[in-house]
Amino acid sequence: MSTFRVRYQTLEFDLSDIHVRTLRDNQQFSDDENEALNLGISSATWPLFGIIWPSGEVLAHLMYTHNIDGLRILEVGCGIGLASLVLNHRHANITATDYHPEAGRFLSANVLLNGDRPIPFVRTGWQDGETSLGQYDCIIGSDLLYERSHVDMLADFIDCHAAPDCEVILVDPGRGHHAVFSKKMVSLGYQHSQSKPLETSYLLKPFKGQILSYHRSKI
Repeated sequence: MSTFRVRYQTLEFDLSDIHVRTLRDNQQFSDDENEALNLGISSATWPLFGIIWPSGEVLAHLMYTHNIDGLRILEVGCGIGLASLVLNHRHANITATDYHPEAGRFLSANVLLNGDRPIPFVRTGWQDGETSLGQYDCIIGSDLLYERSHVDMLADFIDCHAAPDCEVILVDPGRGHHAVFSKKMVSLGYQHSQSKPLETSYLLKPFKGQILSYHRSKI
């Protein structure tokens, strides 16, 4: 039985409101069936999926204005899935993934809060060799590079699910691994650029991270 506490909040995106159910704080924990433990998720990292982090807000605001016409979009390591919720509200073709066993359940609950259609969700890890995900025209994510060991796994996972012509947008808060990751992506045939978000007044503190962009073209 779940024993964690939650909170409800509404985030504004210009004229649109996105309603979100999240964990109350990063001290929450509930794993009575050892579902997370069996996946290698410790009690210390368990609640991280269920909080809205600054990088996730930046990504969501980028997706509020991003061109979605004809794109098949994948959010990697979605956590609470704010960017996916924004894209779904815009009627984008969005699929979300995360390794955490609660992520899909929270995503479904948040879709209902917003009265939108279900978001396809696949629980998968970056090291999983075979998935049913297929390939995507645009792959997005935020605050993914926690450890140096994540660099190769994430790059290979993205490359496995990238269409021949694919744009990758990652928001990184500056944990120190993005330079090595970018070198890996370039070695896989992607062009790389990075920039600062133009507007972050919706955040409580200045954002010190970067928007990492990668593009591979079939031409």
